[in-house]
Amino acid sequence: MAQQEVQNGGAEKAAACDAVVSFTAVKPRVLVEAPKANDAVQFYKTAFGAEELGRTTHPKRKAEQELPLVLSAQLKLGGSTIIVSDVVADSAAPAKTEGTGITLCLETENVEAAIAKAVKAGAFAVGEIEEDEGACFGGRVGKVKDPYGLVWLISTPAKKTCVDVDA
Repeated sequence: MAQQEVQNGGAEKAAACDAVVSFTAVKPRVLVEAPKANDAVQFYKTAFGAEELGRTTHPKRKAEQELPLVLSAQLKLGGSTIIVSDVVADSAAPAKTEGTGITLCLETENVEAAIAKAVKAGAFAVGEIEEDEGACFGGRVGKVKDPYGLVWLISTPAKKTCVDVDA
């Protein structure tokens, strides 16, 4: 049995599991229906001021085609990086279903203006702006739903509070 483990890489796998691992980033991946990733990238630039860091296009698309199918694009948004990807039948990405996944949160001092800008770019306001207990972290928060089905929370920065740990 020990000989079989060595042949199957058992010793290397065990050593790899004991290695110290650290991560340098968390990059949420936004999946949109193909071929809408390019439109989504443009929306995030217009609505939220995202900066495009790079993109990968579908290798089977030809340069002379009007819009190359975007496999993924990296966007810098509020000091973080998100990845926007088309979901295509032959991709390794799971099928996107509305209402599942991740909610993205953006912090700003001007919630009203941020929501207005997103709505002007094509998002839909969801509900009213809430304050204090009804909001995230005791601040002000509003929600928009982008044209691709994702809900974005737009809030003021979290309030700093002092907590007496000895109490």
